[in-house]
Amino acid sequence: QVHLVESGGGWAQPGGSLTLSCVASGFNFSRYSMNWFRQATGKEREFVASIASSEYTFGDNTRYGDSVKGRFTISRDNAKNTVFLQMNSLKPEDTAKYYCIRKVFWGQGTQVTVSS
Repeated sequence: QVHLVESGGGWAQPGGSLTLSCVASGFNFSRYSMNWFRQATGKEREFVASIASSEYTFGDNTRYGDSVKGRFTISRDNAKNTVFLQMNSLKPEDTAKYYCIRKVFWGQGTQVTVSS
């Protein structure tokens, strides 16, 4: 049974940083790409970042949504079945619930609030 548990959300000031974690279980983690999406209240779900499986060896294995490029970094630790999202230079518009996703499986989300 696929299980994804996010953590690390909270409050940050504009310009601040947060790191989200997602611990996965129930599948062979290293063989799957992993994704972060977010959804702000009253808005559409938005792609944030993805990282390819460890089998991907063709160059850069990460992709980012335009609104977070250059500020967010996705990474993974296959030994710990964990995917991370390092968020720097946070803006109020980054306020949303952030979800870790593997294909059709979603975690419960972790709330990020950026305000002064």
